Amino acid sequence: MEAAQVLLGVMWTGLTLYALLGGADFGGGLWDLLAGSSRAGMPQRRLIEHSLGPVWEANHVWLIFVLVVLWTGFPPVFAAVMSTLYIPLTLAAFGIIGRGAAFAFRKSSTELWQQRLFGGAFALSSVLTPFFLGTVAGAVASGRVPPGLARGSLVGAWVNPTSMLGGVLAVAVCAYLAAVYLCDDAVRSRLPGMAEAFRRRGLAAAAVTGVVALGGIGVLRADAPRLFTGLTHRALPLVLASAVLGVASIALLWLRRYLLVRGTAALAVAAVMWGWPVAQYPLMLPPAVSYRQVAAEPAVITAVLAVAGAGALLVLPSIAWLLAVQHRLPFERGTPG
Repeated sequence: MEAAQVLLGVMWTGLTLYALLGGADFGGGLWDLLAGSSRAGMPQRRLIEHSLGPVWEANHVWLIFVLVVLWTGFPPVFAAVMSTLYIPLTLAAFGIIGRGAAFAFRKSSTELWQQRLFGGAFALSSVLTPFFLGTVAGAVASGRVPPGLARGSLVGAWVNPTSMLGGVLAVAVCAYLAAVYLCDDAVRSRLPGMAEAFRRRGLAAAAVTGVVALGGIGVLRADAPRLFTGLTHRALPLVLASAVLGVASIALLWLRRYLLVRGTAALAVAAVMWGWPVAQYPLMLPPAVSYRQVAAEPAVITAVLAVAGAGALLVLPSIAWLLAVQHRLPFERGTPG
């Protein structure tokens, strides 16, 4: 196996972790938005704050890691994506910044109008950010990002059927993951009523995600035929695995097996995440640019892998410890802020 292939796998592992961890945080913002009025929705918002508070900043480590690896390991791809898709990427960056600021300010606000203002900004940013990131994925996957600086359409590259599908699917998946994770958090916090509420939302999110995914088959066949062919041939085992795991997750959620469904839901999303690169391998910029054409010099690839390995020895145990501590934190009932 080539060093560039290994680096691709490492980079995609980081992106998968961002989808599973950061995606659930974005989904928590959606459920915050739909929690209800200030008084009626307060218990759910408290649980969401409790679940996100200790780890939400740490999850962006994975996004930063992916961007750095793409920049150093495959610089022509980084240049093409960042220049052609700078509009949705800028909007996503504003969303990440605004979301973090609003989350922090709402926590420290004492006036109800301030909490509502920052809460609305937090929730809206949590929906728009994964949507714009999904449109970027759709643009690359459908072959609308040619090599070179800003060679693709600055609007048409991400405003198209495949990109819209990617954006909507990203929001739906984030909402589903968040609901599943919050069920388990509610049970551990001895809030069975809250677990039931998020269980119903998780089932609803699963249904919406399934409908969007099924509708997406026709979209991809018409708008991104190369990707459709890859998903129905080379990546078909991963697509089928995702479908089976998705059905199993719905069954486990229905049976209230919250710890098990947490694992199957994550595996279902991971299968989808890996189905995309397998479907278009060895291309990084469809329809013609392979990873071999855009990979950095072997010495650079080796250095990046060495640094990534050393960083993993420091970062992974720290994040695992952070998640373990977060799961042991007691849930404090009370008024937000």
